[in-house]
Parts: sequence; C-alpha cells; structure tokens
Amino acid sequence: MDTIEKAAAEAVRVKQAFLDDKELLNNLKTAAEYCIESLQQGGKILLCGNGGSAADAQHIAAELSGRFQYDRPPLYAEALHVNTSFLTAVANDYSYDKVYSRMVEAAGRKGDVLIAISTSGSSANVLEAVRQAEKQKMITIGFCGESGGKLAGICDLCLCAPSKNTARIQETHILMGHIICEKIESVIFPRP
Repeated sequence: MDTIEKAAAEAVRVKQAFLDDKELLNNLKTAAEYCIESLQQGGKILLCGNGGSAADAQHIAAELSGRFQYDRPPLYAEALHVNTSFLTAVANDYSYDKVYSRMVEAAGRKGDVLIAISTSGSSANVLEAVRQAEKQKMITIGFCGESGGKLAGICDLCLCAPSKNTARIQETHILMGHIICEKIESVIFPRP
C-alpha cells in the first residue's frame, strides 16, 4: 500500500471509529447545545489552539461569524490568535503560556463558550485559557486526541478524536467543528 492509500485508509478508519463511538457523538451533540444556548442568550464562542489547531479555530470561527451553509445573520465567534500585535506583546511581556488566558480574561463572560483545541491535549497556553475560562464561569469544550491529555481533566466537555496521529486528529476536529456549525445554524436560523 503506498503513502496515499495508507493515509486515506487510516482517515476512513478514524472516521468510522468516530461514527461508531456513541459517547463521542452524544458529547458532540451536547457541545452544540452548549453553543446554541450561549449564542441565543447573547453569548459568544471563543476558540484557541496552536499551529494546525489555530487554523481549525479560525476556520470554525469564520463559519459561525460569516456563514456556513446558507445566508443568515452573523454569530459572535472569534479565534483568539488573530490579533498578532496582542499575541506577540503578551508572549513577550508575560509568556507564550498566557497569550490565550489574557484574551479570555478580557473578552470572556459568564455563559460564553471556549472551544480549546489541542491534538495532544497538553498545550500549556490552551490549558491556561481553559483555567481562566472556568474562573469566569464560561463553558469549556476541549477538542483533543485519543488520550485527552490534561485537557480531558479540566474541560466541562472533551471531544477526543479516536486517533494518536496528529493529521487524523485534526481532520476529525474540523469534522466535529463543521457538525457543530451545522447544528447551530439549523437551530438558530432554521430554513423555512
């Protein structure tokens, strides 16, 4: 089996494991419900991650604040890394571990949702953001890999992609993000 076939076969295996995991699917439904409730009460969705997980955070935020499957009013969703002046100032003046927790402290309110994305579940700055969100009585949802890492122990709800491979985890994270977006859009802005 060549590299392409091997990667595709592994991606299919992980997606099938995701589909077969009823607890994960129920948790995904609960995550969407948390987001819907927050948005309906005037709250917002904040997202954070590093590297590919930052890209996923920005992707999901764009689907919500722009549009997903059809035209409708925008929703308040923001990836916390997009202000590079803030990010680099906090990293320089405090530490990189504080770049997300400082923005959560500034922007997060009780009842808002933080989606914290880390394939390892152990990214220090993502963990700090969750701890700060908890102090502010926000709802915390973790997206992580199979083990859950430290994130699984501190989030209100953790969605663990059934893989140890970073690429397969990230592919599952964007699938979970898209499912949450679809559920949010269909409930808050149902099509006639």
